[in-house]
Amino acid sequence: MDSGKGSLGKESKETLVADKKEGIGACGWILVSLSFLFVLITFPFSIWMCLKIVKEYERAVVFRLGRIVSKKAKGPGLIMVLPCTDVFARVDLRTVTSNIPLQEILTKDSVTTQVDGVVYYKIHSAVCSVANVTDVHLATNLLAQTTLRNVLGTQSLSQILSGREEIAHNIQIIAAEGERNASEALKQASMVLVEAPSALQLRYLQTLTTLATEKNSTIVFPLPMNMLQGFYKQ
Repeated sequence: MDSGKGSLGKESKETLVADKKEGIGACGWILVSLSFLFVLITFPFSIWMCLKIVKEYERAVVFRLGRIVSKKAKGPGLIMVLPCTDVFARVDLRTVTSNIPLQEILTKDSVTTQVDGVVYYKIHSAVCSVANVTDVHLATNLLAQTTLRNVLGTQSLSQILSGREEIAHNIQIIAAEGERNASEALKQASMVLVEAPSALQLRYLQTLTTLATEKNSTIVFPLPMNMLQGFYKQ
């Protein structure tokens, strides 16, 4: 059985890319000035090193001393990359199609079946795809496989056979919103930890307890006195 689906990588309103207007600092500007001076001294030979061609369906995310330049992607056309201080990553904006390997599914009526599918997606934000995800293509494929198993697990075999288009539409919606929901959950968790410092300490102790129960081992760790301030205030 083939289960076709499509998911578009929409740019979320709340990204992990920092929006702070912090500069690269005095030392950074000195390095950039030296790099630009090197380009002027070695002109026109250096122009072949600095000018890069970005195709119509591509965008270039330029990092200058580790920071994204202008917080947006560049291209298409000619872009300038300074030597020693700038690096860039190309992002393909065309629709990507990949096969979902055969998945073994247990349906709602306890029938074991095997399904495969095709996932197609398109990157809308080049910056987010580079700065927020280690491997956007691998992450999308894994998310598609997980969503396929979760959705089909709630359907009976007859529903799966008769409602392929509806199932594909539901999978498309879930896959598109999966990353946004995950980022919102991380934001809420971080806000809780900021508002209640003792929660972070409790989470730390809970992690140690979990590690201790997995194996018969002794864990020795230093306990600063400032960690107990949250308990004293309570």
